[in-house]
Amino acid sequence: MSGDRPLPRDPAIRGDPVAPHDGEQRPNKEVDVSASTVTNDFMFLFRKNYYFPNDVKTMVPRRSDRANLPPAGYVTVSEAHLRAGLRFPPPTELIEVLQWCGVSIFQLSFRAMSVAMGLIALFRDRGATMTPEHLSRMGKFTSDTSGRVTFRSKLDVRTRDSSKNWINTFFFVKNDWGLIEKWGKMRDLPSPLHVSEEDIIRILKVSDLEHLLFEVRHMSKYTEEEFLFKVGISFHTGRSDARKLKPTSRIPEPPAPASKAAPKRPARVDDPPISKKKRLEETNTDKTLPDSSPAKLHIPDDVMNHQCLGHNKTSNLVSNIS
Repeated sequence: MSGDRPLPRDPAIRGDPVAPHDGEQRPNKEVDVSASTVTNDFMFLFRKNYYFPNDVKTMVPRRSDRANLPPAGYVTVSEAHLRAGLRFPPPTELIEVLQWCGVSIFQLSFRAMSVAMGLIALFRDRGATMTPEHLSRMGKFTSDTSGRVTFRSKLDVRTRDSSKNWINTFFFVKNDWGLIEKWGKMRDLPSPLHVSEEDIIRILKVSDLEHLLFEVRHMSKYTEEEFLFKVGISFHTGRSDARKLKPTSRIPEPPAPASKAAPKRPARVDDPPISKKKRLEETNTDKTLPDSSPAKLHIPDDVMNHQCLGHNKTSNLVSNIS
């Protein structure tokens, strides 16, 4: 509304000359001042489209909340991370890498997250488990001056995100996995002295380096929803909100049962069967007339004596009736 004054900044995130605590790093100014554009409707769609389990608690940020300072007990997540393959609960391999590097989820760029999730899915598909040493052999996590983490590798890893709204599309997720919550200072992954290139080829069950390069080059296919579900990273059934929020499909109606002939009404015990002829004989058509039945036909005298009937015809008619 016009005339509204801008909301004051949270004093906890106001720039000050005091250096951050050991192990923490001050993010860039853009991250420090940007508010989230995620609303309740967006959060509803996120939980539906990315299959959040029912027991994972999420929180929509307020206007005064900032990505680098999530509420206590929560971690900051961007919608870009979900598009990069992140699912909840996060895989144990990713938790181990983040704890080793000392950074939060939100510090990972789209490329870093997609490479990590893609390699985790690739290793799982080949019956193996990715370790920080394996990841370090495949490439290197690096951070810029603000602490934003990306992935560098001599391998041709094709991961690109054209979206620039990762700063604004953040929300909070309950931290039930011991993840680092605040913006941390990057630590290098362990040196993979005992992991060679041949070991990676053998573990991933590829024939040679050329096939390994091909798999890495097409890393994006391993972060597709169907593949994440295949290797057990994404959960679609049982406890997923997506199952409840899925549009209800029309249930096919069962085929109509074959028509059956109406059963004959059983004869009443107290009313023994009566022949049709006998019932007709006992039924009078008119109580005002003399006793009559289909076997006995009463013809009034005035009809028999009418002049239109000759004597012979009258005699023949009476003889036929009698």
